[in-house]
Amino acid sequence: MTNQNVVLSDAKGVAVTVAVTVTVANQSMFSSSVPKPRTAEAGGGGGCFPIPRNIKLLKVETEGGAARVNAWVDSLRASSPPRVKSATETVDYSSWNLHHPSAMSMFEEITNYSKGKQVVLFLDYDGTLSPIVEDPDRAFMSREMRNAVKAAARYFPTAIVSGRCRDKVHSFVKLGELYYAGSHGMDIKGPSKSSKYKNGNQAVLFQPASVQNFSGENQIHLRGWNKFCLSVHFRCVDEKSWAALAEQVRLVLNEYPKLRLTQGRKVLEIRPTIKWDKGKALEFLLESLGYANSNEVLPVYIGDDRTDEDAFKVLRDRGQGFGILVSKVPKETKASYSLQEPAEVKDFLRRLVEWKRLSKQQRN
Repeated sequence: MTNQNVVLSDAKGVAVTVAVTVTVANQSMFSSSVPKPRTAEAGGGGGCFPIPRNIKLLKVETEGGAARVNAWVDSLRASSPPRVKSATETVDYSSWNLHHPSAMSMFEEITNYSKGKQVVLFLDYDGTLSPIVEDPDRAFMSREMRNAVKAAARYFPTAIVSGRCRDKVHSFVKLGELYYAGSHGMDIKGPSKSSKYKNGNQAVLFQPASVQNFSGENQIHLRGWNKFCLSVHFRCVDEKSWAALAEQVRLVLNEYPKLRLTQGRKVLEIRPTIKWDKGKALEFLLESLGYANSNEVLPVYIGDDRTDEDAFKVLRDRGQGFGILVSKVPKETKASYSLQEPAEVKDFLRRLVEWKRLSKQQRN
């Protein structure tokens, strides 16, 4: 889902100012061969994000600014649904589920499509492999989930595609045989240990852009901001203050046309304006594995967040593979199937491994 860069507990009277440099790599997005390894630029474990004190909220002076902020807030509410469903929502979910059936109940259909093809797994982290928690630094995956992912990686090429910085999500997952695409796919690296799914001996390393040089006065220390994405989490912010927070972020972005704002579940994310997202990362990884134009592959992407929709859309447009949305409430989505929570994701991965294991035994 998203990386843990800024966590605000109160948005009242907060103004946000940053000095930003955007660097775009001189590297083609897709090439006929796996990109040559290169050394990543040195990245710090922390940074500074200026928060001037005692500053009143500024009025919107840009034309359409107020309408834009209101639209953001409405969108934030839609992407941050309540945890408990009402009776009406239960009815709505049942109707929605007809169009996005459970991947568990439709498991036989999924495996029938998989016959004779190489399944490739793409997994979001927060809300998919781990529960959503108030403190992003404590979004730990269970030992059972880690074992399920490890078992899946023995049979299928497996990638973690997260909004978190790559090093951070790797420290949570702790599996060297996986591909990791951090910062919404802007920082991609292949397995650090031996994997039968490597395409040749070259390591995969791809970084199309970066956001750097945060500076200013009256700063507060950031916990692990990374050079590819700046995230403002507001899980602990009262909903009445969301508009104030969104307004301040908008005012900052007005000064930086090379940056854009995206959002996830109770998080605002500032990224370079390059055309790169989780869908592009999925395509890049398929190419790196040698499946760019193959009919013998079945990509399966599991995620819970709005940013995962880019990957779901890619699979729809390819007419190849499936998106699985993790959600307990109805959402507009390009995913074909659904699972309700990380526990169901774990059960689905276990079942997929067992199906593959039995299939191999029958062939032998």
